[in-house]
Amino acid sequence: MMRVAVLGVGLVGGSIGLALRTRGIEVAGYDADAERTKRALTIGAIDESAESVLGAITGADVVVVAVPVGSIAALVIEALDCGATVVTDVGSVKASIVSGVEAARPDLINRFVPGHPMAGSEQDGLDGANVDLFTGAVWVLTPTAMTSSDAYSAVRSLVSALGAEIVEVSPDQHDMLVAVVSHVPQLAATTLMDVATKVGDHQATMLRLAAGGFRDMTRIASGHPGIWPDICVANRDAILLALDDYMAALGNVRSLVAEGEGEALLAVLERARSARQSLPTGREDLGPLVEVRVPVLDRPGVIAEVTTMASRLGVNILDVEIAHSLEGGQGVLVLIIPESGFATFDAALSEAGYHVARGAL
Repeated sequence: MMRVAVLGVGLVGGSIGLALRTRGIEVAGYDADAERTKRALTIGAIDESAESVLGAITGADVVVVAVPVGSIAALVIEALDCGATVVTDVGSVKASIVSGVEAARPDLINRFVPGHPMAGSEQDGLDGANVDLFTGAVWVLTPTAMTSSDAYSAVRSLVSALGAEIVEVSPDQHDMLVAVVSHVPQLAATTLMDVATKVGDHQATMLRLAAGGFRDMTRIASGHPGIWPDICVANRDAILLALDDYMAALGNVRSLVAEGEGEALLAVLERARSARQSLPTGREDLGPLVEVRVPVLDRPGVIAEVTTMASRLGVNILDVEIAHSLEGGQGVLVLIIPESGFATFDAALSEAGYHVARGAL
């Protein structure tokens, strides 16, 4: 039976434990808060509670670090030092964590596969844990040039088992993207809610008038605030760039309103409406699938190179397998993708020097 160690059994760690256990995977849990670990055992989020990191990871095939961003690198390092063969995390910032682990343990960084599930809840802590939290959600993996192919394959299989859709990007690209789609929206919602509480004697009346638009816009402001200071420190540069763009756009809208530029304002509103309606609403019908076989050398970074190329081209990888050659030193990367994306992906891989074969399903 597969065994997974979850270090940190709050909302995300508890949800991972619940989801894995329903799929017949054994879960050991550890949390710095011993009472929380006991609670996780009581609600069925873990099979076994451990009193230490070493106790949790002993015998584990994969270790999942699910603690606040500011504590992730240190806990990943501790797990690696304790002998973990494969470690992943769930932090919403990636580049600073990867840099911290690499600087401290350059000889062990190949066992670390950074990750980030784009799923959450307004409910705080373990009480918000949900067995279906990751079903249909996007789970970002950010393999690097140091990532071992075996470690990557193990984490990808685990995430697939949770029902998530996997997207691969580089750590830096991840941080830039989530600053726009996650971190700045949190700050914007928080700021708008804060503004609404400063209207003096009219506050109670205004909040009674708050309808769907205001509630939708500020919904995420009700989430647990304690995680955000660490996130803003860890992803400061990307957040500042995104905030600058957002503030410039707000300034432009303010000017249009102030000058009564109705047509220009309507153009902004229509552009935003069209973009909003184009957002994915769930798993789409991907049509016929094809198997892509890519011979690769056994060298650092080859998995990240191929999968991030697919991500840049918008090609969805539904499954991945690494077939090692008996002679050693090389193997075949087997990918399952939609047939509609094959021609573009094939051309890009060929241009990069890969020799691609298309297999039948």
